Amino acid sequence: MNEPLSRRTLLRAGGGLGLATLGLGYGAGAVSAAVPTSKRFQLSGEESYDLYRNRELHDGTVMQSFAFDQTNQRLFTAQVRQGSAEGSGDLCITELSWSTWNEIGHMYLTGFGHGVSIGAQAVGSSTYLWADAVADGDGYGKRLGRFKYASGTTLAASSSAVTKYTPVSTADRHTCAIDPTHNRLIVRYRPAGSSTHRFTAYDLTAATNGDFSNPLISNFLQPQVITDSKDFQGYTAYGQYLYCLTGLHDNEDSTYLWSVDLNTGAVKEKFLTGAGSTLSYREPEGMAVYTTAGGEPRLFFGFASNTTANERLSNVFYKNVLV
Repeated sequence: MNEPLSRRTLLRAGGGLGLATLGLGYGAGAVSAAVPTSKRFQLSGEESYDLYRNRELHDGTVMQSFAFDQTNQRLFTAQVRQGSAEGSGDLCITELSWSTWNEIGHMYLTGFGHGVSIGAQAVGSSTYLWADAVADGDGYGKRLGRFKYASGTTLAASSSAVTKYTPVSTADRHTCAIDPTHNRLIVRYRPAGSSTHRFTAYDLTAATNGDFSNPLISNFLQPQVITDSKDFQGYTAYGQYLYCLTGLHDNEDSTYLWSVDLNTGAVKEKFLTGAGSTLSYREPEGMAVYTTAGGEPRLFFGFASNTTANERLSNVFYKNVLV
């Protein structure tokens, strides 16, 4: 990581609101896990910092998610493509400058999904993106797709340039996130015929090769308290812990950060965040992690802002204390 990212820790974003709920223990489902123990991000009692505020993306729709290629120093956001038919699964990917966080490129995806969560994977000097792919008619992806980012291009989910995966054969929806520090692919899926979601995790190298036979965790039911906390807006993972984001727009009392132990399924902490409390519209959208070149892990979460439809802006904050 370069220094411009570190200097932004001077901007504070109201991270002290709310109460932590430690060791809740509820929500645990049947979990088969082999994730080595690790520290977790402390959500309460610590500041949240600005990465950036009020950045325009290529399209003016709400940012759905974002991901970092920490090796090549790239940041990508995903949003529903402006002007596309509802349920089409068309997405817009925007690449932001690592130093100014302004747009420097974009790519359109046709027939993919909703972009609830994306992953960025460094392969040499290139970045391969992971996203939900093969739209199901409701605008969500039935499978996962992996493809090389190429600014200024349009890519269809049906293209041979998209490697498509079905990690869970009985699922009708898949999304994913990447823990780049621990080289893991986290998959959130919905079993066919079910209204609930589950999580599983894989070694990223094995998953890239299409091998989903040895999940690090499996049968991980999304905790009911997170499902009941409207709306689910994103997730990521770092080491032993899954992090989730829930909340509604224009509601300062609804945006929660959650941490969940991947080895037990127990919610470890729930925190009502006031980050970005002065933003207009303020809809929570997306989570990601990376570790800086100096060795500091960071947990990021985003918000869409601006009350004018089709002129939404992107905002990203982070926490950096491990316990």
